[in-house]
Amino acid sequence: MEMAKYILSIFRTQPMIVFSWGFHDAYPIHNGLRFSVNGYLHQGEVEVVYCEGADLFKVNTLNPDGSIKQQVTDVYLDCLVRVIDGMVETK
Repeated sequence: MEMAKYILSIFRTQPMIVFSWGFHDAYPIHNGLRFSVNGYLHQGEVEVVYCEGADLFKVNTLNPDGSIKQQVTDVYLDCLVRVIDGMVETK
């Protein structure tokens, strides 16, 4: 739960970008946050998971069946919003 709050606090630093994704229905998962988006490139679920040993994040976009559509690993916290934006909204 604490990690989900931390990820949301990162999102709050760039609210206009996050709103452009159609961000909604966020809920905590183990070591992260899952939420829905309605972006230009991806519509559906996104997972952000904190990898403790590396002190980095992993971002997954998910297919409707829950399988991973696209994955980006080794994401630093200061790049998190930009990486998600590239997967969801812009190229």
